[in-house]
Amino acid sequence: MTLRIIVDTDSPAAPYEQLRAQIAERARAGALPVGYRLPTVRGLAEELGLAANTVAKAYKALEADGVIETRGRNGTFVAAAGDAASRRAAAAAAAFAEEAHRLGLTREAATEAVTDALRAAYGN
Repeated sequence: MTLRIIVDTDSPAAPYEQLRAQIAERARAGALPVGYRLPTVRGLAEELGLAANTVAKAYKALEADGVIETRGRNGTFVAAAGDAASRRAAAAAAAFAEEAHRLGLTREAATEAVTDALRAAYGN
């Protein structure tokens, strides 16, 4: 299996964001299976014609999102992203619920705010 990343230099999205989005999408879709070893930062940077800092920034964002994990000198691997993503989403939801309650919002108003935010994010 090879990691095929395409960076569009004409895109308004920054190269690191394009890289981050493509790896995240493939990992979540299962095209990059859990445990798949990603190329080194330098190796991928050379392959894509990017600065190593650009790839490192994308990897750092992916690791913060729980999509990948770095295992020291062993390399960087696709993590069990669904579990990490679910945990982060649950934590964000709990924080929102606490904040909404502290602000005195009703359950209905809080639910409406979440529904509006989801529509904006997902385009529905």
